[in-house]
Amino acid sequence: MLTVKLLPGKDARLLAGHPWIYRGEIARVEGEGVPGEIARVLDHRGRFLGQATLNRKSQIAGRLLSRREQPIDATFFERRIREALARPGRAASGPDACRLIFGEGDHLPGLIVDRYADLLVAQILTAGMERVRETIFDALLRLIAPRAIFERSDVSSRKLEGLDLRAGFARGAGETALWIREGDLEFLVNLAEGQKTGFFLDQRENRRAVRRLAEGRDVLDCFCYAGGFALSAAAGGANAVLGIDLSATSLAWARQSAERNALAGRCTFEEANAFDHLRALDRGERRFGLVVLDPPAFTKGREAVAGALRGYKEINLRAMKLLAPGGILVTCSCSYHVDAATFMDMLRSAAADARREFHLLESRTQCGDHPILLAAKETQYLKCVILEATD
Repeated sequence: MLTVKLLPGKDARLLAGHPWIYRGEIARVEGEGVPGEIARVLDHRGRFLGQATLNRKSQIAGRLLSRREQPIDATFFERRIREALARPGRAASGPDACRLIFGEGDHLPGLIVDRYADLLVAQILTAGMERVRETIFDALLRLIAPRAIFERSDVSSRKLEGLDLRAGFARGAGETALWIREGDLEFLVNLAEGQKTGFFLDQRENRRAVRRLAEGRDVLDCFCYAGGFALSAAAGGANAVLGIDLSATSLAWARQSAERNALAGRCTFEEANAFDHLRALDRGERRFGLVVLDPPAFTKGREAVAGALRGYKEINLRAMKLLAPGGILVTCSCSYHVDAATFMDMLRSAAADARREFHLLESRTQCGDHPILLAAKETQYLKCVILEATD
């Protein structure tokens, strides 16, 4: 087994419970190995800290799997998957969709597994999980018995690990478009073409909040994707819902879901750039009782945070101006590089520039099947803030 020895003082993060080791924290590596191989991790005095996958091609060179010495084999991974499946909010069968494995949050760094009805979607994000890919898929088949496993290992972060992008059926075959149920609503999901693994499962509880707030309001849903928030608002009794997105394909899914749920009469979906459309709506003096902003991540790295904050402020300022008196803004960010405090400061600045006053009704995050490690703030990436205009 490889051995990683850390530089003096570079063990504090691991000792505090964080699972990552950065390349610059390593003093030396003893032994030769391929990317993703298991290594023993020692502090600079030689004291054992844990076992981690090692990939010196990546800035995050080590990802901790265990804090005690034990065999890292098929039995280990099956046990970890069983532990993940047993966490609250998860179900290995049924008509609903949920996250079953959330990477570092489930002590399986680099592995994402979502369930959509009887089909699993997996993402392999690191060299360490790439090496045990077949072991993972075998265990998922034994423990869950899905119809098939579809792989969406097509995210750009794989390139940072020296990995090629890959998408397609890993086990089994069949259709990739299917209907899922969320409460009493049904949504059309395309696992091969959709964002993330097909749907924004992390927003499930926030969609319920929007449904609770929507009654009697005209609703604007920007970056609406496949209509998750829009249909939730309509089902909650909204007078009318306008959904905006750049993707004609996503809007077609939203329209089909609206028809399926008998909500098409109150839902309109338009293909448009949300930044431009918000400006146009403001010029037209149209006002809404509820505005939802759920944009894609505006930054993938710390170097672009300033630009991302300018983008967040722009859309939030425009949305604030569009609110009727007593209107509600539900605004989100999925970039973990923009933390909750920074996001809230941006909202304060946007409100000041919009010359609007707000009550903070709720500050929310991702739903419970995306568990958060207290010591790893990166696992809490989703911010969802609900504001009420007081004027």
